[in-house]
Amino acid sequence: MSGNDYIKYITGQIIAYLDLSTDEKKARRKEHKTSKHSFSNRWLGMVPFAMKMLWKKAN
Repeated sequence: MSGNDYIKYITGQIIAYLDLSTDEKKARRKEHKTSKHSFSNRWLGMVPFAMKMLWKKAN
């Protein structure tokens, strides 16, 4: 992806967000706040998940 394509993509995303109504923006923010990830995934990334998969595969 060239720099020009990246700028076009980012500009398109910003314009799409600015075109949303305030109600849709609030609903999106509220949905994002309520969708919490597990503690281990949020603080340690994918390492605990990968270890759990390896553990299950070994057993």
